[in-house]
Amino acid sequence: MRFEELAWQDTPLGEISLRRRWDPRAERNVLEVKLGDEYLMSSMFTEAEEELARLGLALLAADERALDVAVGGLGLGYTAITALDDPRVASLVVIDAIPEVIAWHQDGLIPAGERLGTDPRCRLVHGDFFALAAGDSLDVEQPGRRFDAILLDVDHSPRHVLHPRHAAFYERPGLEHLATHLRPGGVFALWSNDPPDAEFLALLAAVFATTQAHVVEFPNPLQGGTSTNTVYTATALAPA
Repeated sequence: MRFEELAWQDTPLGEISLRRRWDPRAERNVLEVKLGDEYLMSSMFTEAEEELARLGLALLAADERALDVAVGGLGLGYTAITALDDPRVASLVVIDAIPEVIAWHQDGLIPAGERLGTDPRCRLVHGDFFALAAGDSLDVEQPGRRFDAILLDVDHSPRHVLHPRHAAFYERPGLEHLATHLRPGGVFALWSNDPPDAEFLALLAAVFATTQAHVVEFPNPLQGGTSTNTVYTATALAPA
């Protein structure tokens, strides 16, 4: 396999790199992002990132318009683009803690960058999603703003986090505070690399009105079969 490193940067989370390689099994170029020795994301596997947006937004009424959506984690942009494909979405705030990832999109190193940079509904924001979620607003420009949907794809799973400070978010007080950033009836959706976690589902059920774990299956040419991710969805209480 032939690798080309497109960008590299030392960050507070560790060394992050963007690389492109030709995969003979898939017969195409693949973009990959690594943090240290860990693979964060790959353009070979995008189904679950896209389903994160589809499954989350599907819980909102089909006739609702002018939806305000927040995405935690920009990555290669697949969740954000899928959200923008929904004509109901009027505004999209995408929050990423690593400014280099945002710059890669803005500099054209990642194909999604052109779409995200030219859609007037979309704003890319450098920020720590978890710190913002623990505060009074996910949108630094609009204190107290609430969203119709919050879509999160940062950690590997609620149990396998990229930084220890993220762990509190996945406990009951963190989830309860997250719910305050949603409008009544709003949706929280979360990507996970692990199978459905019954304990985490129980936590969600203690905070939200409805919860579900969706298993997303997709082809894996590296293993010659299929793989799965999990998308959790939860709906906030609607007004009585």
